[in-house]
Amino acid sequence: MLRSPFFCFVLFVFLISCKDKKVVHAKNLALEKKALKIRNKGIKTLEKENYDSAFYYFNKSISLYKKNADSANIVYVLSQIANIQQINGDYYGSKETLTETLPYIRKKDVYSAYINTLFGIAEKELSNYKDAIYYYNASIKDYDDPESKKYNLNNIAVVYINQKKYDKAINLLESATKLKIANKKLQDNIPRIIDNLGYAYFKNGLSEKGLLYMQKSLELRKTYPDDYGSIENSLHLSEFYSKTNPQKSKEFALKAYSTATKTHSIDERLEALALLITNESVAENTQYAKKFTFLNDSIIKVRNNFKNKFAKIKYDSQKEKDENEKLRLEKAENQLELQRAHYRQFIFLSIFLLLSLLIFYLRKYYQNKNRIEKLEAAYETEIRISKDIHDELANDVFHTITFSQTQPLENENSKEILIQRLDNIYARVRSISKENNTIDTGINYVHNLKEMLSTYNNETRNIIINNIEKINWDVIDDIKKITIQRTLQELMVNMTKHSEASLVVVKFDHDANKIFIDYTDNGKGTEKNKIIKNGLQNMENRILSTKGTITFDTEPNKGFKMKISMPK
Repeated sequence: MLRSPFFCFVLFVFLISCKDKKVVHAKNLALEKKALKIRNKGIKTLEKENYDSAFYYFNKSISLYKKNADSANIVYVLSQIANIQQINGDYYGSKETLTETLPYIRKKDVYSAYINTLFGIAEKELSNYKDAIYYYNASIKDYDDPESKKYNLNNIAVVYINQKKYDKAINLLESATKLKIANKKLQDNIPRIIDNLGYAYFKNGLSEKGLLYMQKSLELRKTYPDDYGSIENSLHLSEFYSKTNPQKSKEFALKAYSTATKTHSIDERLEALALLITNESVAENTQYAKKFTFLNDSIIKVRNNFKNKFAKIKYDSQKEKDENEKLRLEKAENQLELQRAHYRQFIFLSIFLLLSLLIFYLRKYYQNKNRIEKLEAAYETEIRISKDIHDELANDVFHTITFSQTQPLENENSKEILIQRLDNIYARVRSISKENNTIDTGINYVHNLKEMLSTYNNETRNIIINNIEKINWDVIDDIKKITIQRTLQELMVNMTKHSEASLVVVKFDHDANKIFIDYTDNGKGTEKNKIIKNGLQNMENRILSTKGTITFDTEPNKGFKMKISMPK
């Protein structure tokens, strides 16, 4: 009878919760679409080498993806930002951006492999060769296919060449040439690997063998066109011929310079100019030296400008985000104020309904008794119930109302806490109702008493009942039986609320004239002067009314003991 209204209330709250979840889902979809649109603008502008705009769009999409906790897209977009920074020579900035991806990488896959590769490139360009090799190896472990592994083997070999560890580079590159590449998009790596292998042979003293491989790489580029790879190939051949055939060295250096100019590869243009400056067959060395100085100064200036632009884009984005967040909070506060009024009315109505149903139920229960006994008992019961409701429920109701007024109830966690607190109030109401039921003092008394005590058993608490059958309960009058059960029930409720005990022992004993009940638990105890405040006054009054005695023994963190002595 009491459950139906309460569960209607729970169902109502659940339906509100479901509605809110649908609203949240719709908002997430809208955010996802908006983020995707901005991200795609970044991709298109990056393809056009418009790095400022690409950086702006990618950076703007990040805040939207973070709102949706979209880890995959967060990692992807941050990797593109890091790539833009590397293209523009900001390797320290690139490392910072790549570090931002680490909390969002959930597993070892193509994303983590690509991030490690970018880390490796940044460390290599900063001449941190040991760290570069570490990240390239990590990337190799994350890739599943041998074709992608081959790319990073070549990268590690380049680091070894920079370290002048030519034997190690040759071993890696020879193993890389044996890996078959089926993916046509990755086949442009074949001439690079062969070129680097030839260059490593040359630097290791095997000039003829090195020349054969570098020339073979040059020939393969007719099948696998690769502007960047052809620049490196030409630079390697220019260096090879620098002492033996300066004219050829000049030709390859000019070829590298021309291709690097076309592809906007600044560093490679500088390398080509450096070779031309030192070439003995070049009459206009001074002209190339001037170009080198001008280009070097220009690239430093341009890259610094890029760093400043990227920093400003980030700053403006954060500022815009903060302002939007401020506006959102103001709007949410206004909405919250309206919702608070609604929820206050709803809670007051629900609590009033529950209390009304409780009183109605109890009144109906007592109407089935003898009329004269009913009037007397009803008067006493209503006083006791009123006190119980005041003691047990008023504080919880007050805190629940306060919670509804101060917490954001559109938040899922706050709603769950509210429902839990209302459920607790409901459980208290049920408990008060149960406590005021009649007690069977007949042949089932012992069974019911044990059952009542045992209901407080749970996974973390063990209730032990000793010697209850030793007492001849048939000679105990009904008032004393009721007093014992009510007192023990109140004691168990008090233990549940305050004690945190894991072990409770209730021991019964008797002699010719008296009944003895010893209660012990291993809970947190309390100070003796606070016993009355903890709600034990009612127990003492009950026992004293039967001319019995009750004593308490407790200290903080040393458990709780109670002894009851009652005449038969």
